[in-house]
Amino acid sequence: MPLWKIYHPVGAYSAADKKTMAERITRLYGRLPRFYVGIVFQEIAADSFFIGGEPTDRFVRIWVDHIARSLPVEARGWWIDQCNEAIAPFTRDRGYDWEFHIDETPFDIWSIQGMRPPPANSDAERKWIAENRPTPYTREPAQPA
Repeated sequence: MPLWKIYHPVGAYSAADKKTMAERITRLYGRLPRFYVGIVFQEIAADSFFIGGEPTDRFVRIWVDHIARSLPVEARGWWIDQCNEAIAPFTRDRGYDWEFHIDETPFDIWSIQGMRPPPANSDAERKWIAENRPTPYTREPAQPA
């Protein structure tokens, strides 16, 4: 499950901007159930957001938690580029400075709706993708991603 926490200046994004940005981010994870993808927008007042010890109202900070999948080392640069491209209309193209990082949590210490999620590429995961919701299933042996 990716969770994006987007810290941004007050008034930086309209409700329509947030929806469009959330849709762009969600599309990055096309191989996962859509309900896995969470995005939180958090407005931060300029007097509460400091970079280098100085207040700012031109900075966007994004913290991403990945649980559903881990990025192979060889794909990390490509993935960072994909993420930067998805958010560019809301950061670079608006003249904001921005930064993001990704934390990865082990898959085996995660649950959703009280269930351990199905293994990657399993029949149960395909069902979750099709139905866009978690449903009980019988655990299958892990399959290669």
